[in-house]
Amino acid sequence: MNDKELDIWKSKVPAEWVDYNGHMNDAAYATVFSSSLDALMIHVGLDDAGRAKHDYTIFTLETHLKYLAEAHNGQTLRVYVTLLDVDAKRMHLWFTMKNEQDEAIATSEQMVMGMDQTAGKPAPFPQKVYEAILELPLLEKNQWPEAANKPMGIRRKK
Repeated sequence: MNDKELDIWKSKVPAEWVDYNGHMNDAAYATVFSSSLDALMIHVGLDDAGRAKHDYTIFTLETHLKYLAEAHNGQTLRVYVTLLDVDAKRMHLWFTMKNEQDEAIATSEQMVMGMDQTAGKPAPFPQKVYEAILELPLLEKNQWPEAANKPMGIRRKK
């Protein structure tokens, strides 16, 4: 971890996440990153009470998950989050899943949006939530991970 990422989630890989290949299945990686976003929501004041008070939540608009290494039964995983960009109602987030050796084993780039639950429409973050978001570690564009904001595709040799 460095000062440009927030330690947001920690757990061990349960046996039910391990597939026929002997490592954590792809859906479990998505579950970890989804749980990490939930933890981030709690961190910025959108726990159960905060969501009820503001009648507000966060929806995921897009996710790009990249698998870098295997995770195995019982292995401790940690997830760190960095803010790449933010405006009044959206966050562009970079999550990194690491193993016990502090090696990145997966990343999840996410675009999320704040939602007014009464109107069922996007809306600016509540002021206190927005203030907490602005306290998150933020990377300037020239500091972004190399894989951030990259399209997926088959790379062909020229």
